[in-house]
Amino acid sequence: MTGLDVIEKGISNIKKYLSILSSYKDKSITDLLNDLTLRGAAERYLYLAVQATIDLAEAIISYKELRRPSTFSESFEILNEHNIISKEVKTNMLQMAGFRNRLAHDYGDINYNVIHDVLINRLTDIESFLEEISKKL
Repeated sequence: MTGLDVIEKGISNIKKYLSILSSYKDKSITDLLNDLTLRGAAERYLYLAVQATIDLAEAIISYKELRRPSTFSESFEILNEHNIISKEVKTNMLQMAGFRNRLAHDYGDINYNVIHDVLINRLTDIESFLEEISKKL
């Protein structure tokens, strides 16, 4: 698989996850709190969507032969430095990377109000990331 194939597959995966997550947008916080299956699915697909954006950022960095990031978040810094994403998208994706870390490591302390807020209000951050990189590649 070429670098461009990896990038295209990453974009496709992110779009798939966003489509699944969009189907949860009509769920209330009460629905999320009371339905263990919905809660687990929302957590998992949010994790996968954000991880896929990190993986995509790293694939673009590799494809364009830019300096290697030392952290997940630094990938978005590098893309911004090279005008591949805007400062606003970089900031939003840095917050998403932090959100992903909380999902991955705060097993018993997940705040479902935050999960619900991301489902309702923040999926557009990932969509904006996709739009900006699509224009540059």
